[in-house]
Parts: sequence; C-alpha cells; structure tokens
Amino acid sequence: MLDSFVVEANRRVVGIAIRCRGGYKFHASEPEFRALDKQTFRRAKNLAHGVAEYARKLLKAGDPAKLTLH
Repeated sequence: MLDSFVVEANRRVVGIAIRCRGGYKFHASEPEFRALDKQTFRRAKNLAHGVAEYARKLLKAGDPAKLTLH
C-alpha cells in the first residue's frame, strides 16, 4: 500500500494524499481545493473520486477564478 501520493485533477496537481488512521487524508496545494483540505477518505479510490467530482463542480460553476484548472 502507498503511504502517500500526488493527487491530480484535470491534468494538474491539486494536492497530496497521506495515509492515516481511517484511510487517506487530502492536503490541498491549490486554493480552489481548500474546501477538501484535511478531509479523510476511507480509501484512495474514494479520495480520487471525491477530488474529481469537486473539480467537475468547480468547472460547472463557471466562476472565472475557479476556471484556472487546465
């Protein structure tokens, strides 16, 4: 099992995941993803899905400040 890994959304690094008690904790490296910062996900797969879903919501919102995702 991985103890940590880089998390990407839309081909851009948005944070890292670190294994912790109860799963993996997300640490945001991009301001747009601060809402998920320090959130724990039970499995790495759940973390990846949660970040991807959040990225889709940011893009749908249409906020120009949030469309910096490439």
